Formats: sequence, C-alpha cells, structure tokens
Amino acid sequence: MRYLAKEIFLASLLVLCALLALFALFDVIRELGEMGKGNYSIALILVYVLLSLPGHVYVVFPVAALIGTLFAVSRMSLQSEVAVMRTAGLSLTKLAGYIALIGAGFALVVFAFGELIVPQAEELSKRMRLQATSSVVAQEFRSGFWIKDDKSFVNIQRVTADTVLEEVRIYEFDAAYRLASISVAREARFGTHGRWELRDIVRTRFQGTATSVEKLPMTYWNSVLTPDLLTALKVKPEEMSLGNLSAYIEHLRENRQKSTRYELAMWFKLVRPLAVIVMMLLALPFALQNMRAGGLGAKLVAGIMIGLGFHFLSQLFSNLALLNDWTPAFASLAPTCAFLVVAAAMLAVKERPTVMAWR
Repeated sequence: MRYLAKEIFLASLLVLCALLALFALFDVIRELGEMGKGNYSIALILVYVLLSLPGHVYVVFPVAALIGTLFAVSRMSLQSEVAVMRTAGLSLTKLAGYIALIGAGFALVVFAFGELIVPQAEELSKRMRLQATSSVVAQEFRSGFWIKDDKSFVNIQRVTADTVLEEVRIYEFDAAYRLASISVAREARFGTHGRWELRDIVRTRFQGTATSVEKLPMTYWNSVLTPDLLTALKVKPEEMSLGNLSAYIEHLRENRQKSTRYELAMWFKLVRPLAVIVMMLLALPFALQNMRAGGLGAKLVAGIMIGLGFHFLSQLFSNLALLNDWTPAFASLAPTCAFLVVAAAMLAVKERPTVMAWR
C-alpha cells in the first residue's frame, strides 16, 4: 500500500503543479491589464497570483487526484504490477479500498487546506491588490451596499481594503415599523470594544410631525455587523472559512434574508473532500487496462473528461439551485453521489471474470 500511495501521490503532485502553472499563467495575463493603476507593479502582480494559488489548489485537486491515479495505476497495470498483485490474492474490491484510504488522506489535507490556508491567502491577496490599486472592495448597486440589521437598514457606499466603511447611512425604525431616525456618517471604523466608531455624523430624528437635527463628531454604533461578516464582501463565499460562512448565514437568517448562495458554498466545502475519494475510485476501472487490450490512451482521455465533467456538473447544480431554490444539501451531494454510483457500478463490472482484461 505504501508503494501504491507513493506512486499516486507523486503523479497527483505532478499533475497539480502543471494545472497550477496553467492557472497562474492565465491569472498573470488577466492582471497585466490592471498594471499601472496606483502602485500595482509587476512584482505585486506576481505576489497576488502566488497568493491566489491556494484557492486554485482547493478547486482543482479532485481533478488532479483523478488524473494522478489514472497515470499511476495505468503505469502499474502496463508493467504487470497489478496483475502480480491480483495473482497474489489482491481483489479489485480490496484495491479500491486501498485507493479510498489513500483518498481519505488526501481529503483530510484538502479540507484543512481549504479551511485554514485558502481564506487567509484570499483575504490577504484581495487586500493587497485593493491597496495597491487604490480601489474599494466593491459595490453591489449604484447606491452601495444595503444590509438589514435588526430594525435598521444600513446603506454603505464603499468598503475599503482595511474594512473601513465610508458614507454610511443608518435608517432606524421603531416597533411599529415607522422611521425613527436617519444617521449619516462620513466613515465607520470597528473599535476595540466590539462597536463601530461613527465619525462626522448628522442625525435626523422623527417624533410625530416634528423633526430634529444634531451633528456629532463621533459616536458609537452597536451592530451585529462585524469585520468578519464583511469578509463576505471581499472574498467569494467559496473561499470563506466554514466559521465565517456559518456566522454570515446566521446573520442573514436572523434578518430574514436569503442565504442560499452561502449555504451552497458551505455544503460544497464539506463535500469537496469526499469528491477527491470519488474521483480516485472513478479512475480505477479506466486505469486497469492490459497492454494487449488496446485503446489505453482513449480510456485515459475518457477518464479525464469524466473528471472535468464532474467539475462542470457541480457548477451547474450550484447555479440551478440558486435559480430554482433547491435544497443546498441536495445540490451539493447529488453530483458526488451520482459519480460514486457510477464508479461502484464500473468496478463491479470490472470485477467480473468475463470482462477482466487480463483473463
């Protein structure tokens, strides 16, 4: 098993490096169009691309594991090493079990990588790029971001790379849903006491038919909105940690807002490690070919195409879930379970003596 694990690991690592080099090239070409904005130089572009690589690792690792397993087991099959193992009493089921065990080790690495490294690297890369280009995080609408916070609606024009809120408007409502006050602040910074510090505020209060206006240099704002929750504005949901995703989903639910996109991201993060195992098992029946059987190259290409098809099918289910309000768990698990059934069926057929290539 150590020999098998070594061969699969080396082949998967080689494929992963090739895929990452390809993605890095595409990223550099894309970022060259932004060079010259602010202080965004070629050196910073290379740093940004380097920090983006962990995110690519997390996405393409199942495909890399599939292709790596195909190459490793195919080479062993062509050199009759698998035939010797079978003659020594190793069943195809047991071989699949070994590969699943190796895949479980890969899955743990992928899960830890996606939870601990990817969110930090993505947030750092986005912050560095925004600071270099003197840009803001983003704007969902022309009027800025709109967030529901308990009985208040908050409008934020811009969020900087340092999570400073600029041109903040807070519309507070009373228990009867009547507008109680409007606070307009030049900026808001998160303080050490867990509260936002609003600066240069103009507050208009509504009391019946009367209104009053006051100006304050600074005041505090208690809100469930935190810099961690604002990570959702800087980093894609798929690149957030499970902790931040869970917190933001809870925030959306408490404010009766739709959280399907973030629930999908959370489920896909949970299912992604399982996909590594499924892809490796799916590679096994394609890899077990005798040299005299012919068509090995075609089988390898077919296996690779199935792996890429799995990736695109997962994306399709994700988009369909957003459009049709499917259950996030179903949308995330369905492609993986379907391919697991296909892998099990192909292994069962391959196990039959009448179709085994070496008989």
